[in-house]
Amino acid sequence: MATSDNIIVGSHVWVEDPVLAWIDGEVLRINGGEVHVQATNGKTVVANISKVFPKDTEAPPGGVDDMTKLSYLHEPGVLHNLAARYELNEIYTYTGNILIAINPFQRLPHMYDTHMMEQYKGAAFGELSPHVFAVADVAYRQMINEGKSNSILVSGESGAGKTETTKMLMRYLAYMGGRSGVEGRTVEQQVLESNPVLEAFGNAKTVRNNNSSRFGKFVEIQFDKNGRISGAAIRTYLLERSRVCQVSDPERNYHCFYLLCAAPLEERERYKLENPKSFHYLNQTNCYELDGVNDAEEYLATRRAMDIVGISEEEQEAIFRVVAAILHLGNIEFAKGEEIDSSVIKDQKSRFHLNMTAELLKCDAKSLEDALIQRVMVTPEEVITRTLDPLAAIVSRDALAKTIYSRLFDWLVDKINNSIGQDPNSKSLIGVLDIYGFESFKFNSFEQFCINFTNEKLQQHFNQHVFKMEQEEYTKEEINWSYIEFVDNQDVLDLIEKKPGGIIALLDEACMFPKSTHETFAQKLYQTFKNNKRFIKPKLSRTSFTISHYAGEVVYLADQFLDKNKDYVVAEHQDLLTASKCPFVAGLFPPLPEESSKSSKFSSIGSRFKLQLQSLMETLSSTEPHYIRCVKPNNLLKPAIFENANIIQQLRCGGVLEAIRISCAGYPTRRTFYELLLRFGVLAPEVLEGNHDDKVACQMILDKMGLKGYQIIGASVLGLIGIEGGGGLCKIGLQLVSKLGVPGRDDQEVIVVSHHIFSCPAINTLWVRQCKMWKMITSVKHLQSASIGKTKVFLRAGQMAELDARRTEVLGNAARTIQRQVRTYIARKEFISLRRAAIHLQSHCRGVSARKLYEGLRQEAAASKIQKNFRRYTARKAYLTLCFSAISLQTGLRAMTARNEFRFRKQTKAAIIIQVPSSLLLQSHSPIAKLRHHIAYSYYKRLQKAALVSQCGWRQRVARRELRKLKMAAKETGALKEAKDKLEKRVEELTWRLQLEKRLRTDLEEEKAQEITKLQDALRHMQIQVDEANARAIKEREEAQKAIEEAPPIIKETPVIVQDTEKVESLTAEVESLKVVILFTADNDENFYLLHDSAKWASKTMCYCRIPPLKLINHFSLLLEMPLHVNVSGIIFGVCASSYAALLLSERQAAEEARKAHADGEARSTELAKKLEDAEKKMDQLQESVQRLEEKLSNSESENQVLRQQALTMSPTGKSLSARPKSMIIQRTPVNGHVGNGEVKVASDTILAVSNAREPESEEKPQKSLNEKQQENQDLLIKCVSQNLGFSGGKPVAACVIYKCLLHWRSFEVERTTVFDRIIQAIASAIEVPDNNDVLAYWLSNSSTLLLLLQHTLKASGAASLTPQRRRTSSASLFGRMSQGLRASPQSTGLSYLNRGLSRLDDLRQVEAKYPALLFKQQLTAFLEKIYGMIRDNLKKEISPLLGLCIQAPRTSRASLVKGRSQANAVAQQALIAHWQSIVKSLNSYLKTMKANNVPPFLVRKVFTQIFSFINVQLFNSLLLRRECCSFSNGEYVKAGFAELEQWCYEATEEFAGSAWDELKHIRQAVGFLVIHQKPKKTLNEITKELCPVLSIQQLYRISTMYWDDKYGTHSVSSDVISSMRVMMTEDSNNAVSSSFLLDDDSSIPFSVDDISKSMQQVDIADIDPPSLIRENSGFGFLLPRSE
Repeated sequence: MATSDNIIVGSHVWVEDPVLAWIDGEVLRINGGEVHVQATNGKTVVANISKVFPKDTEAPPGGVDDMTKLSYLHEPGVLHNLAARYELNEIYTYTGNILIAINPFQRLPHMYDTHMMEQYKGAAFGELSPHVFAVADVAYRQMINEGKSNSILVSGESGAGKTETTKMLMRYLAYMGGRSGVEGRTVEQQVLESNPVLEAFGNAKTVRNNNSSRFGKFVEIQFDKNGRISGAAIRTYLLERSRVCQVSDPERNYHCFYLLCAAPLEERERYKLENPKSFHYLNQTNCYELDGVNDAEEYLATRRAMDIVGISEEEQEAIFRVVAAILHLGNIEFAKGEEIDSSVIKDQKSRFHLNMTAELLKCDAKSLEDALIQRVMVTPEEVITRTLDPLAAIVSRDALAKTIYSRLFDWLVDKINNSIGQDPNSKSLIGVLDIYGFESFKFNSFEQFCINFTNEKLQQHFNQHVFKMEQEEYTKEEINWSYIEFVDNQDVLDLIEKKPGGIIALLDEACMFPKSTHETFAQKLYQTFKNNKRFIKPKLSRTSFTISHYAGEVVYLADQFLDKNKDYVVAEHQDLLTASKCPFVAGLFPPLPEESSKSSKFSSIGSRFKLQLQSLMETLSSTEPHYIRCVKPNNLLKPAIFENANIIQQLRCGGVLEAIRISCAGYPTRRTFYELLLRFGVLAPEVLEGNHDDKVACQMILDKMGLKGYQIIGASVLGLIGIEGGGGLCKIGLQLVSKLGVPGRDDQEVIVVSHHIFSCPAINTLWVRQCKMWKMITSVKHLQSASIGKTKVFLRAGQMAELDARRTEVLGNAARTIQRQVRTYIARKEFISLRRAAIHLQSHCRGVSARKLYEGLRQEAAASKIQKNFRRYTARKAYLTLCFSAISLQTGLRAMTARNEFRFRKQTKAAIIIQVPSSLLLQSHSPIAKLRHHIAYSYYKRLQKAALVSQCGWRQRVARRELRKLKMAAKETGALKEAKDKLEKRVEELTWRLQLEKRLRTDLEEEKAQEITKLQDALRHMQIQVDEANARAIKEREEAQKAIEEAPPIIKETPVIVQDTEKVESLTAEVESLKVVILFTADNDENFYLLHDSAKWASKTMCYCRIPPLKLINHFSLLLEMPLHVNVSGIIFGVCASSYAALLLSERQAAEEARKAHADGEARSTELAKKLEDAEKKMDQLQESVQRLEEKLSNSESENQVLRQQALTMSPTGKSLSARPKSMIIQRTPVNGHVGNGEVKVASDTILAVSNAREPESEEKPQKSLNEKQQENQDLLIKCVSQNLGFSGGKPVAACVIYKCLLHWRSFEVERTTVFDRIIQAIASAIEVPDNNDVLAYWLSNSSTLLLLLQHTLKASGAASLTPQRRRTSSASLFGRMSQGLRASPQSTGLSYLNRGLSRLDDLRQVEAKYPALLFKQQLTAFLEKIYGMIRDNLKKEISPLLGLCIQAPRTSRASLVKGRSQANAVAQQALIAHWQSIVKSLNSYLKTMKANNVPPFLVRKVFTQIFSFINVQLFNSLLLRRECCSFSNGEYVKAGFAELEQWCYEATEEFAGSAWDELKHIRQAVGFLVIHQKPKKTLNEITKELCPVLSIQQLYRISTMYWDDKYGTHSVSSDVISSMRVMMTEDSNNAVSSSFLLDDDSSIPFSVDDISKSMQQVDIADIDPPSLIRENSGFGFLLPRSE
């Protein structure tokens, strides 16, 4: 793709490597035809310049999703692109319309869920990232739009993931066209469920794959005219029968054998099965188990799959009985018989297996033995029976095993097809071909020969398809094109299948001769194809041959070709199994026709397979093909390992490189105008500066570069070389030429247009059969260089390299100019720096010399100063020394003189003291005087002490004698003294107790007097209130009776609420009981003891209820309202006081024991009191919660009742209002009244009962007229609300009018009515036009308001609704219950309602709704949700096209900015946000519409919240699926658009926008990550915790790997972060918690009726003026305001 002129020193190139296939490096030097390359691994490689390919240094680091976008479409470029994408877990890559799928060997569930399928639904091919769903979607769309069948060919070698890819294709097709199938299972489910069965019986372990399909499968999915799946069929091709008998190490036989050997014990005993090692068909290899596979579990899974596909238990048993029979059959061994060429059963073990085989097949054991070792030959004269030698008997045994297994597999396929069901009326289908890929092993046999023959056929079809796609691409772009020269593989196909000289024909011929061997067959091949260039004879082997396939040369061993090719059924085997007593086995071998049953008819696997392949190719030719090439990245079957050499070989075998060669022969490089200008605009700057069209600009650039000759293309021709059969075909060609109008010359060379020829399948097939070899050749008048299409520029091979070389040259010149300027700048900078340094150095040197001079002067001055000071110091020191010596001498002399003087004075004083008289000693304080004084004092003290000791001794003796006398007296008086002390203490204690009793008595009397006074006042006040309440009740009862009598008969009776009536009865009973008690107190003598007993009873009751005595007195003091003759409080206090005294006495006796427990009891009581307070608080909360739950439960029960009544057929006849039974009033017994002589009943006149209703006979006539009048009012109402009544004070008039009318007519309380249905029909007819948002918003406002009114008015009927009320009133006090009952009585409520009219909603009583009202509420809720969804979906539909433009900046605008057009900059900048402004405009339009129609802000917030969530989902998913969107400039573009949305949210205010801005959190964080700088420096913790906390690891990994900086050229996050993300993703995948990286759009209704009730403001409907249409109607007078 690059000439030698384009590769220069410094170029980055690819060179071949024996290990890595290709390595990149830089050209060091070029010596003629040799190039020296410095590879990136450090080695220096020398290669021929023709084998060196240029490398695109500007390629994205993550690769491109379509390899036709590669600048250099060659083998190393393709390999590098696949490796780069595989490293990022991008396993899918396009090559044109061919999908390459690399097996990741790990689970990637996020790539195949429903979210991903929804993204690819209807998306244009190539718009999103490559995916298998995209191929399936294209096939489905073509089938629907064009009505033509499609096929998807999935190929690849074993282990490449073909089966999984097929499953994904079928899943998507089921998602697009799925329908319900038989017994609730869809057709596609049945097809997928059949996979385990086919895999168990058709898959086996091979060298390269543990679950390799050993048969080809073509699944036909049939569709009806509506695009729904209507049926399916599975076609299988070439089951590898020889594997049943022959297995090579380390492979395994078919899975079913091992599964049966791992079956439960009872089944193995039934079939006499043992370890797989004991069976000959399984022990030919050492591999018996698979890693990570449990055969026992797989067996059970296979049995379940058989149940699912419709195989009965009997059939399953028969199937596994046949499988077991095959295993036993393989263990039958033979020995030589007595006769020549005869054989017998070898031993008893073989006999046992023979008998078991016969038992399992239910045939005769002797007949089975004869069928294995004997043959019957039928001649015209006689029937000859001959025996077989042991070797032939083994061949016969293996032939029988293969035949049985093949028939069993075919039966399974037929059974699955019958279970799935086929649609005979289907006109279109999509076929999915899962077939083995090209195989080349160390030893290749007949199976590899057939497989490679199949791939040769498919490769020819593939080449034609690729060539056709190239033609269509050129035609689409409206460019002239010439035919491409490429070598076809028709010669290989002729070598294999041509009659009569092909390999298959020679093989069949050899099989028909009994004496043919593999050596004779090989020699026949050598002779026949000695001159064929595709056939190669090995030098050392006599039985092998080599065929040069399109993917490479393959050596085949012909040793077993003859045995494996034979497919006929031995007549003895046929007769044996046809006569089986097992219907299943007999069904596998139906009787043959008479003429074919007498002898063994020859049949060839090769011939039969060729017919099947021909049928398959005809099917594929009649469909539109799509190709998926599966690739296995490594032979270790492990993730994250990419073996280059292995990949290259598979790409060759899959024909991908051949397709690339075809593309290279035409226009391999294709660039859009924008991309060409962006990359090569530097070649012609003047073009960019001019105001040219992109196409013209590209043409000018190419003209300037010398790539001329546009549209100068010669006639495209097809040359037919080596035509057989004379000129017959030439004449056909000339006739076709003449009909098509293409000039031809003669019958030696036919010139026809391939585009027309190959559009006809019949002509195509005819030519392919007649030609030995055909190829596309080029015949042009002028050399075509490049061509410009409608949207792209097409470049020939090498031209991209030439343009890159020119671009490199221009950039090099520019770089040199820049370098020159930079070097000038650097040199000048260095000069200035040197000059500045020299000046600095000079100044420094001068400073140094000056400092030296100054230092010398300073040292000289310092020396002089030092000398002066030193001299002064020495002189001063000498002087000080002399002075000190003189002073010291003077001091010593003076001290000596003073000491002498002191000594003299001391001596003189001592002499004087000695000379003084003794009398003066004491006065003086001389030492001698002190001594004398001390001696005298000591003597005195000794005398005094002796006297004291003597006195003490005597006194002690006297005291002891006195002590003995006192002790004796004390013994006599001790007892009397103790008694006296006790008596004194007792007196004091009794005195204290008496005083305490007096004080307590006084305090109790004072408290009693105060409480009596208070309670008398309270009782007098409450008696007044009771009288007033009774008066009001009587008055209201009279007014209600009067209103009922004046009401029209159509009004139905108002039911009396039983609960309120019972309250009145209870209160009346309590009053009466109090009066009776008071009367009892009138006679103090007679009733004293009764009151005393009552006080005792009350005391016990209050004690039981934990009421203190004082409170008991307070309660009984209520009896003091009337003047009493008996001191009631005194009686009560006396009873309590006596009880208290007795209790005090008992407590005194037990005080000693209770004192110890008192402290603990107080602590516990304090703790319990706290707990009790908390419990009471919790109890109150729970009571409130229970009340709310009971209300909801009652509503739910009523709604369930509605649903049940909807399910049942209601009776068309109904009773009239007058015939309905009256509401029964149940009297309630007194609750708190205590009556001594019996219960006092409440007077009957206290309850309002409507008993004076008219009789039914008198109501019949006026009832009819009233019904007609009501019907007219309903018609007028419906006619009125069908119009747009507008709004009054922000409230919808229609909703308020409807509510008032329904409430006035009491429609909520009737059992049957039609007004609700008519209102619903009016709303439905109004919203029939889904695009009229104004009407939708109007009815959204009305329906929400009406629903709010109904929610506050209607309540469910039933006992459940009464429970909360009873619970609330049960704990209230007497007077509280009385006042509450009076406030909530039905009479007062009804009268106030009739008197006041309709005022506020809070003043309206709740109505017990009947079934029609509840149904109307449900229907209104459904219409509210429907209207809300329509408005939301309309807005989504309006902004959806804009979102696709908002995720990626417009390229035209970018191009304008790149070109530098000054006047277009502002326009281009405005165009960048034009789409976002369109979205904002749509949002404003909808907001304005909803505001104008007074839609509740709660619903407006919900609409925009879901819309912003939709924007978030769409933009974020597009960002993750389109790599071109994950760029820096695109992030800036989207971020600028978000500024527009944020400004809109601010202007819309929080009342209407709500939390809509927060719904964009995913896309905002993703865009923030795109535009952040220095991504490689960010750690994983910073990214996940700070930058993007909302995004998952899968989402961050995808954004990080897809990111590319098209503005500054920076890189994404570091490789360490990428590796950490990959590890975390792997852990999530292993833990089965991985979720999709795509977001899901929530289209549900985000609110409930309760939310509306809580969020919307209450509506005041009192001042709503009625519309003019009903204003003057007398029947609607109740709608008028009160003033009118």
